[in-house]
Amino acid sequence: MTTIEQYLEENKDRFLSELFELIRIPSISSQAEHKADMFRCAEKWKSLLLAAGADRAEIYETAGHPVTYGEKIISPSLPTVLVYGHMDVMPVDPIDLWHTDPFEPVIKDGKIWARGADDDKGQAFMHAKAFEYMVATNTLPCNVKFMIEGEEEIGSPSLPDFCRTHKDMLAADVILVSDTSMIARDIPSITTGLRGLAYWQVKVTGPNADLHSGIFGGAVANPINTLCQMIAGMMDDHGHITIPGFYDDVLQVTPEERAKMAEAPFNLEAYQKSLGIRAVHGEEGYTTGERTGIRPTFDVCGIWGGYTGEGAKTVLPSVAHAKISSRLVPNQKHERIAKLFKEHFESIAPDYVKVEVEYLHGGPSYVCPIDLPAYKAAEKAYHEVYGRTPIPVRSGGSIPIIASFEEILGIKSILMGFGLGSDAIHSPNENYPLEQFFNGIRTIPKFYKYFTE
Repeated sequence: MTTIEQYLEENKDRFLSELFELIRIPSISSQAEHKADMFRCAEKWKSLLLAAGADRAEIYETAGHPVTYGEKIISPSLPTVLVYGHMDVMPVDPIDLWHTDPFEPVIKDGKIWARGADDDKGQAFMHAKAFEYMVATNTLPCNVKFMIEGEEEIGSPSLPDFCRTHKDMLAADVILVSDTSMIARDIPSITTGLRGLAYWQVKVTGPNADLHSGIFGGAVANPINTLCQMIAGMMDDHGHITIPGFYDDVLQVTPEERAKMAEAPFNLEAYQKSLGIRAVHGEEGYTTGERTGIRPTFDVCGIWGGYTGEGAKTVLPSVAHAKISSRLVPNQKHERIAKLFKEHFESIAPDYVKVEVEYLHGGPSYVCPIDLPAYKAAEKAYHEVYGRTPIPVRSGGSIPIIASFEEILGIKSILMGFGLGSDAIHSPNENYPLEQFFNGIRTIPKFYKYFTE
């Protein structure tokens, strides 16, 4: 039987050529002028899946950009893996900071340089090529389905309805995703959690017009001062959020998982230096990694009001505004947190101002238990390729559609990412190491092997 190493040696140039064709399509989902490119990219994915061995592949239109679906069903009695990826990419601005044409991939210093090289064309493409290898060598041990969407970079607004409409078609035992990163090229990791989000805009109104701060200052409340005092009271001296009921649903991470997370290398001095800060700050009783992965947050993302132009203007402003967000952890419902914040913020407002709270948007969190059979299969696959057991990582960021998959389809996702922090995703000069690209193709078939054993 042809080994994966032999198959890569025979086909690596073709793999890269096909990936480069995919990358050359400027599938920027957020820009209307690229709508036709989204369909071109969907068609390219359809042809790639069919060429790789899918029994069928179709393009489905949505209210927004298309979804490409493909499948190979060996037997209804076998397990099914649903592979999720996205074909859309971020805009390339500012273009003058790119060293190469973002949609003309080049290989330099052992890396592919292009928009989408990592996020997510390069990583999703690994699954198509791993699938191709298993089909070609008759080693595919289960059914496989692919769902490649076109709106991930704009929040996947059409995908939940697509999943509801095609729930039976998408039925599977696990969802496999490569859209995250590893700690380092020699330190594999599996993202086991994603934080959710709640986001508000608040408005505090005092007098009915801006006033002279000399004539009225001291007699009429300043809405900016009041807003700052209200915000300051949202967190105590121990970094604990004071909204009543805020922590009621927070899931405590087991000592076993905290111990595994602690295996991740972390240099506090280098971390502080890279950020230009003298000390870290956060909730007492938790490490820096835990504060950004397993604990919720409360942050002011913007605050404004009064006079902010050049020079001085002695004004007591009529209105103050702020944008506020909370990152949420598994089991916290963003709708409930949105309500708790609004009720609490309005309740602490003094009589001399009027407070308005607008909930802008939110999304659920996600967690994958590390004792899940599919997680164990991924763990073994990484270990076989990288020579060490991957470290479970809770990401501080959010991929709302992953939680939606669990809610709508009832399926857990395994986040087997191969990107690196240096890949500059979403930024100029995005890149993806060839070593990681080919290691991904080596690792994915091993996941299938261990998952179906």
